[in-house]
Amino acid sequence: MVFVTGGTGFLGAYILKELVEKGYQVRAIRRTEGVPSFIPASVGLAVEWIPGNILDTVGLTEVMEGSHAVIHAAAKVSLLSRERTSMFKTNIEGTMNVVNTAVALGIPHFLHVSSVAALGRSDRERSIDEGHPWDTVELHSNYAKSKYHAEMEVWRAIAEGLPAAIINPSTILGYGDWNKGSCAIFKSVYEEFPWYTEGINGFVNVEDVARAAVMLMERKISGERFVVSADNWSFRQLFNSIADGFNKKHPGRMATPLLSEIAWRMEKMKAAFSGSTPLLTRESAKIARSRTHFSNQKIQRFLPGYGFTPLEQTIREACNNYLSLALRPELAK
Repeated sequence: MVFVTGGTGFLGAYILKELVEKGYQVRAIRRTEGVPSFIPASVGLAVEWIPGNILDTVGLTEVMEGSHAVIHAAAKVSLLSRERTSMFKTNIEGTMNVVNTAVALGIPHFLHVSSVAALGRSDRERSIDEGHPWDTVELHSNYAKSKYHAEMEVWRAIAEGLPAAIINPSTILGYGDWNKGSCAIFKSVYEEFPWYTEGINGFVNVEDVARAAVMLMERKISGERFVVSADNWSFRQLFNSIADGFNKKHPGRMATPLLSEIAWRMEKMKAAFSGSTPLLTRESAKIARSRTHFSNQKIQRFLPGYGFTPLEQTIREACNNYLSLALRPELAK
């Protein structure tokens, strides 16, 4: 029996799908939201859903007891400064609660879903792997800081005897709720958001990340972390590829450092008047200008035969799914 946190999230839902399709008994906690509509209903029906959250330590002990493995995928993702406190509470304190419970219960194996953000970024163009040292460059977002400190809780639990491994996905792409997280990239391109940058980042298919998580759990690898990233593309290449998938215009405004500063401020003002979430923030603008490559060599050494879906295929399939969503206004809002 595998216990999963974050099963109603983007990646967590695909992890549930992977586990159910491989025949595992799966238990997951959820708060008030229902089963995500972007995974088959049969997956949701096969999962034992238990109301709760990772900030409830008593409830965690009850629902995790008897688990043969735990996959901790719950996290809050935000680049909005006003959500810093709640994000730190969920990502750091929540992770501390889950690993402490796992240690107390003697869980046989633990897989923590982190992020390449926890590896840090460089203010120079370079390739980053699992050994990249965390530093103090200004490129670190509040989200990155929260994931870094969450990882520290996992490493501490490993030192206390918890058999655990960590995966660090790059920006995850695929079909999900295009109003949230990295899925919102597709909606912004569909709505012909005009800005692009020449920054470089790693990207990966959501189903590839879910498959890697389950494979590492099955092999009971411990004391290791793994970058999970398919390809390093410029944001301009990514946006153009998505625009082609939607038959939309390519973004046409190059966001220089000066224009980026103007653009995120304009988005902030627009969001303040409309009550919406800004498409661009100070932190996301800074990240979009960085030129960071991520190496995936380690996970391919540890998991022979594991491969990545080409980003062109990932984008094409996601766009086709999002197009069907866009034709249903009641879901696209």
